[in-house]
Amino acid sequence: MGVNSITLVGRAGRDPEVKYFESGSVVANLTLAVNRRSRDDEPDWFNLEIWGKQAQVAADYVRKGSLLGIIGSFKLERWTDRSSGEERSRPVIRVDRLELLGSRRDAESGGGFQGGGGYGGGEPSGEEVPF
Repeated sequence: MGVNSITLVGRAGRDPEVKYFESGSVVANLTLAVNRRSRDDEPDWFNLEIWGKQAQVAADYVRKGSLLGIIGSFKLERWTDRSSGEERSRPVIRVDRLELLGSRRDAESGGGFQGGGGYGGGEPSGEEVPF
């Protein structure tokens, strides 16, 4: 039996890149900065991949700096570089659950969403912003 579960809370490093497919599927890709315990340490950065209805929520409400909580699983994307022919890989978190944790003030300044449906949250302090 294996367990592959990741829980992170951090801030969006950029606006989501959203792709819509003819099949009706939607995917959103973005980065997430997660602070370490020490203020002197640089944040850890994660690549996020979000599909379906939650991808549409990300497209509509997530902006650079939005405070997010995610639950997902780790996967390693592999491909062959077209120019060099080398095998490449990068770690990606496939998001199963997206929580928008910002306040209404964040939403008004373009930093997130506050509303019903369990997407509430507390007010982040200025110390939590990694940018």
